[in-house]
Amino acid sequence: MGKTIVAPSVLSADFADFGGALASIEASGADWVHLDVMDGQFVPNLTFGPQLTEDLRRRSSIFFDVHLMVEMPGRMARAFAPWASAITFHVEATAHSHRLIQEIHDTGVKAGISIVPSTPAFMLDEILPFVDLVLVMTVNPGWGGQEFIPECLEKVRYLAEQRQKRGLDFLISVDGGINGHTAPLAVAAGTDVLVTGSAFFTAPDKADFVRKLKGE
Repeated sequence: MGKTIVAPSVLSADFADFGGALASIEASGADWVHLDVMDGQFVPNLTFGPQLTEDLRRRSSIFFDVHLMVEMPGRMARAFAPWASAITFHVEATAHSHRLIQEIHDTGVKAGISIVPSTPAFMLDEILPFVDLVLVMTVNPGWGGQEFIPECLEKVRYLAEQRQKRGLDFLISVDGGINGHTAPLAVAAGTDVLVTGSAFFTAPDKADFVRKLKGE
């Protein structure tokens, strides 16, 4: 689809210094900021709400990739829309994915859909023509620093094949365990967007790390 997009996730940042994390992401040359919203229900962790997204938006115009890992995402999408560039929700969390995609688009924001490792990619077949982004979780969501599940790349290959066969143009993103070793595997499978957390924030030279993920 084009150049690889790198999207560091603030889930792995110091929660006492989100402003500093945002500044480091921008200084690194990364393309997007990934914001993992967790409710303690859909996943076993709590993170933050729309207020943080609003506050960070005041500091930056970078692309905000908001990932709703929440039950009943339709109740939360509009609260994030004024500050988000894209809002992604889980197909497992709602019975009305098409409706929610329409509602997100109505706010002027790009709409994405995500699947956890136990959900097969063909579950998205009917919704692919309507989304801007498909996020494949390559770890079980809820915590940063987990080990990459290589079998999930079969889903990326399937989605890339469907995109080409059906003439669609959604981006394919992967999230979980992305580092200098796993990123090339994900890109080779057809990934457009690399969400990286722990590996980014622990990198001694973040700009060099981002360049390597982009293959530069």
